[in-house]
Amino acid sequence: MSTFERYLTVWVALCIVAGITLGHFFPAVFHAIGGAEIAHVNLPVAVLIWLMIIPMLIKVDFGAIGKVREHWRGIGVTLFINWAVKPFSMAALGAFFIGHVFAPYLPADQINSYIAGLILLAAAPCTAMVFVWSNLSDGEPDFTLTQVALNDTIMVFAFAPIVGLLLGLSAIVVPWETLLLSVTLYIVVPVIIAQVVRQIALAKGGGGALKHLLAILQPLSLLALLATLVLLFAFQGEQILAQPLIIAMLAVPILIQVYFNAGLAYLLNRAAGEAHCVAAPSALIGASNFFELAVAAAISLFGFNSGAALATVVGVLIEVPVMLSVVKIVNSSKGWYEAGASVQQRIARVKGSA
Repeated sequence: MSTFERYLTVWVALCIVAGITLGHFFPAVFHAIGGAEIAHVNLPVAVLIWLMIIPMLIKVDFGAIGKVREHWRGIGVTLFINWAVKPFSMAALGAFFIGHVFAPYLPADQINSYIAGLILLAAAPCTAMVFVWSNLSDGEPDFTLTQVALNDTIMVFAFAPIVGLLLGLSAIVVPWETLLLSVTLYIVVPVIIAQVVRQIALAKGGGGALKHLLAILQPLSLLALLATLVLLFAFQGEQILAQPLIIAMLAVPILIQVYFNAGLAYLLNRAAGEAHCVAAPSALIGASNFFELAVAAAISLFGFNSGAALATVVGVLIEVPVMLSVVKIVNSSKGWYEAGASVQQRIARVKGSA
């Protein structure tokens, strides 16, 4: 790990402060940048996300992707967390904290809207940023891509029914334009670019050239991550300063559900004997949210100035810092994870068949 990566937490904290400060003093600049979007997908952020995820996607070897079948337990755990646990746990946490614990301190007419926004945030698993988290935790790239593709396929059919069930609405307006554009921008296009770059590198110098290229791109990926953080907090700088207590209260159930779902996925993978390179991205995919879709759905259903829209924005703000903390936890606990009885049995089987 480089010195830059070792102090990543410090850089993240500085970027959050810088983003809020710049957003407060230069709101017009960031309103203009924030307005450069199509179907609620911000284009400058999309470019930065490309820079973040392409290094991970360059590692994907489509010739070996069939081997992902060996990790069926990890895939099963992630699907269980994403679709059977996360939306419902968030509904329960939102009802408890926003509907009861913090209710006396929140605008009464917005409480149900806040809870709805939290549910929308949890109902769709992340599409793009999970490639960054997987890369930072040495996750298996083929597993990560396959898992994201599976989640996106399920999302097309399951997002509206789950949200409708939890919100008690008979008809949910799914922002299809946002969903399809996000999948295209964050999966299809970067996968194509990454694979073209991969083939060029391999053709020029084989595995050595590929390794050298990845060493160059890794710092660029982290810089793009920090730049994204500055933009996200700058976009909402005025709102953070205007209502910090409401934002802090909305952050509580989001933080709890992230750590709960990540921890549950991590423990289930350990019990199932999955490799750490699968368990780490499984935990991260299980905990992260597709915030572009959540924000678009909240605005479509409840309006731009609604409590639901604000709740989804809070999810955007804390996504990067909290997921980086999950990355740190899974990385630092690798020794403990691999000491598990089921994991040791799997390692022994792999060595025996080698």
